[in-house]
Amino acid sequence: MSALDLIKSMMVAASGMKAQSGRMRIIAENIANADSTAKVPGGDPYRRKIATFEDKLNRELGVDTVSLSRPVYDASDFQLKYMPGHPGADANGYVKTPNVNSLVETMDMREAQRSYEANLNLIQASRRMISQTIDILRK
Repeated sequence: MSALDLIKSMMVAASGMKAQSGRMRIIAENIANADSTAKVPGGDPYRRKIATFEDKLNRELGVDTVSLSRPVYDASDFQLKYMPGHPGADANGYVKTPNVNSLVETMDMREAQRSYEANLNLIQASRRMISQTIDILRK
């Protein structure tokens, strides 16, 4: 494995870290808005966002990298919660609540964190190998 190959692997891992960081930001936004409600009767509350990724070719290095694409909105139905005194309640006293499931978001966050850490470990291992190669060449 050449030093260029190690640099390429580090670039791929760095792009993965950046993409997972963006994914964690979207998940955090979902969690932060999990308890929001519509402000007016019949209005829609926060709609869950889903991170999407796209494959990009880095022509300079000749490697495929990943990047965060525009998030898509989850099309699942909103939940209805009986809250007759709420300003966003309909005529029957129900308020629409976000289609965010905190358990799903927590699991998605863990998956994103683990992916981020795996990419970080790859970068650290590549740096160690480059450093060891330089040490060998100095001797």
